[in-house]
Formats: sequence, C-alpha cells, structure tokens
Amino acid sequence: MHIDKDLVAASATPLVLGILADGESYGYAILKRVNELSGGRMQWTDGMLYPLLHRLERLGQVTSTWQSSDSGRRRKHYAITDSGRAALAERRTQWAVVADALGQVWHSVELPPTVAKGWA
Repeated sequence: MHIDKDLVAASATPLVLGILADGESYGYAILKRVNELSGGRMQWTDGMLYPLLHRLERLGQVTSTWQSSDSGRRRKHYAITDSGRAALAERRTQWAVVADALGQVWHSVELPPTVAKGWA
C-alpha cells in the first residue's frame, strides 16, 4: 500500500514522539517500531527519520546521547523531553479532531467495499 507523502509527513512527528514516550530508542529501532505499528504498511527510511529527529532535537522536544550497544557499536539514542511530551499531547488533541471529522465524512459517504472495509 502506498501512503501519500503528505500524510506520512503529517503523522511522522506524533509517531516518533509517541514511540519515544514509551522509552528512549535509536534510529533503527524507531524505524522497526513504525513498521510494526503499521503492520508493515509504513516503511520509513533513514533519509526520512534522521532529519525529523534532528529537527525535534533543535526544537528541544528530544535529546540524544551516544551509547554503546552490547556488541560495542555506538548508537545515538533519543529520548523525549517535557517539551516533547507537551507537543505530543497537543498533536494528539489535533489528530483526534481530524480523525473525528474524517470519520463523520466517511461514514456519510458510500465508499467502494475495499475502501470502506477499514472504516466500518
């Protein structure tokens, strides 16, 4: 399934902040978690994730530290800050409004069965 790049971009910040709200993580693990959460339907790349993490760090919503893994490989771990938690709460509220509005529109419009299946 192809997901429009505008929708991916709009959902990226709340997804990353939400993942980090569960605990600190590093890039590859975040990519893997997005893939898991979407049932394999969203497959982000490094080129999409790292600019977002760097932007969130500049905004003070995440912090990063270098840590060594069990294998001795150094990885940059990211953690959400209080500012990031506040931003996540705001995004969650915004998404709830959007999801509610879309749900109302889609329930009032007759859609082909393959499209309507996921929104019943």
